[in-house]
Amino acid sequence: EELMQSSSTNIIEALAKKPGVSTLSTGPAISKPVIRGLSYNRVLTINDGVRQEGQQWGDEHGIEVDEASVNKVEILKGPASLIYGSDATAGVINIITNVPVPENTIKANLFSNYQTNNKARTFNGNIAGNIKGINWNLYGSTVAAADYKNKYDGRVFNSKFYEKNFGGYLGYNGSWGYSHLLFSNFNLHAGLVEGVRDAEGYFIKPVAGGTEVRATDADFNSTTPEIPYQHIRHFKVATDNNIKLGQNHLLFNIGFQHNQREEFGNPDNLNERALFFDLKTITYTVQFHLADKNGWKTSIGINGMKQQNTNKGVEQLIPDYGLFDIGGYLYTQKTIKKLTLSGGVRYDTRHINVKNLMDGTAIKGEAFEKNFSNYSGSVGAAIQLTNQLNLKLNAARGFRAPSIPELSSNGAHEGTIRYEYGDANLKSELSTQFDAGLDFNTEHVSVGVSGFYNNFSNFILYRKLQGFNGGDSTLLVNGQKLSAFKFDEQQAVLSGMEVTLDIHPHPLDWLHVENTFSLVSGHLKNPLEGSKYLPFIPAPRLISEIRTNFKKISTNIHNFYLKLEADNTFAKKDVFTAYNTETPTPGYTLLNMGVGADIVANGKILFTLSIAGNNLGDVAYQNHLSRLKYADQNLATGRIGVFNMGRNFGIKLNIPLSYKVKEK
Repeated sequence: EELMQSSSTNIIEALAKKPGVSTLSTGPAISKPVIRGLSYNRVLTINDGVRQEGQQWGDEHGIEVDEASVNKVEILKGPASLIYGSDATAGVINIITNVPVPENTIKANLFSNYQTNNKARTFNGNIAGNIKGINWNLYGSTVAAADYKNKYDGRVFNSKFYEKNFGGYLGYNGSWGYSHLLFSNFNLHAGLVEGVRDAEGYFIKPVAGGTEVRATDADFNSTTPEIPYQHIRHFKVATDNNIKLGQNHLLFNIGFQHNQREEFGNPDNLNERALFFDLKTITYTVQFHLADKNGWKTSIGINGMKQQNTNKGVEQLIPDYGLFDIGGYLYTQKTIKKLTLSGGVRYDTRHINVKNLMDGTAIKGEAFEKNFSNYSGSVGAAIQLTNQLNLKLNAARGFRAPSIPELSSNGAHEGTIRYEYGDANLKSELSTQFDAGLDFNTEHVSVGVSGFYNNFSNFILYRKLQGFNGGDSTLLVNGQKLSAFKFDEQQAVLSGMEVTLDIHPHPLDWLHVENTFSLVSGHLKNPLEGSKYLPFIPAPRLISEIRTNFKKISTNIHNFYLKLEADNTFAKKDVFTAYNTETPTPGYTLLNMGVGADIVANGKILFTLSIAGNNLGDVAYQNHLSRLKYADQNLATGRIGVFNMGRNFGIKLNIPLSYKVKEK
């Protein structure tokens, strides 16, 4: 329901409305989840029970999921290494696409979405059924968007994208449990915004022969990306099973993913793939849930993956490599009246076999093998203090093995405008986090306050290298001057809080006043070049919403809602200024709205219509976590970077179809 009412341009941006969740973006098509100030390989994405693996270490590498087909999303904040292993030190985004429909039912949906700012058109259809235990779902989507606009930049050249996706599942549900076979295919072409303009402030594009020309209206309105752009294909097939063994349950999931990420950047040869990562991953999970006994709930499990990455492009940013990891855990929970205690332990080991990093026929990085092993654990308590007041406490230890780019990269990355060096001697990141949360609920008011403190050993981040002359270290690659960065490790601390306040006064049960506030602070224990703050920490944010809900306005209008929202992002001044990595970002306030309802006839929903408006005031702003903030300067205005999307309206139409199968 919330996703239907959002006018966000992608699924991760929609989730960023939740307290403690942000997005690291490179235009409308590319967003990475940020949980409590952490992203990249520190946030794990699960899609229909399968760990998503798609080169998530990259700044401009988004999540390969068809957002139009998503049914629901679950967000787990805090270290989740106990259950999921390495890479879940910040939390988990669990995206669920396939949800079985009720028995003896066939359902279908036709969905469309139009965004006015970049003329984005989305069309999605699905059909699902469940007859005598045999259940299925089949979906397909197309999305096409032109360049977005704002009042400072006008149309932002090459922010366009288009994608075509399909997927579904087939399975059987019986008294013994269920077995499902899932598949999906994601296909995205996305432009990479460089922000280059001429002396008069007009966007220019590279053409053959080493020259540049101004982008035309036809260029801005096209949905086919120009150089540079990326083409991402992600195919996945998995089997998901839940078997009843008496009062116990055995769950196992085995998946195969094939991620192909191509980047094009040569105007003299449009088919030349500067980078081509070909990643194949097999994931496996086995969980055994013991029957509840005397208030005890216990589970044991094993999970891991096997990967093989091959370079097929002209250049190599990271070497070919093979990876295998496995981990096992024990988790238990005990309820004693109004107190629930929980805890668990886990051990993981990961083996990495890195091949020579090649530059044509020359070796620019030596082959090596590495092993990383670590343990994780957590203890927690949930206490019902009164009928209205609940307290949660948790302490967890998580870990993350260094990613392949952090260990071994040595090359220019088109999407990041950087030359990156890895360090094969990096150790595993270790985090110890303490969480506390207090929830207060009455008939009229709900209040939630949570806080966390996360201490990191060997926190891995990249830093800009200095040259022999004391200035920045730069390299000239294909005529472009790139700054040199190297991955390093430091001691770091993150802390913060999230507050929610929901006022729903009775008898005005149709009225809701909702407020959410998020604050994250991150700093280095040993400052670098006089800067003590961690990079890419989101700015404090307060979202206030007034909302009305009416279950029935008339015979034909049900579930009507109207909402007004003030999205206030505060100024971000505590930034990582070392090596000119970050600059402060001014605060801004966006006014948003939404209205919608179900249109009903003869007791059945004919269609659902939702209209959402974002940035009604057409404010020119830059999100602190937008990578376009650091694009080239506009010489005509003196402004640095590219600004976020201006005023945008989203119009969504969903037509549900349902057929009840009579039992014979």
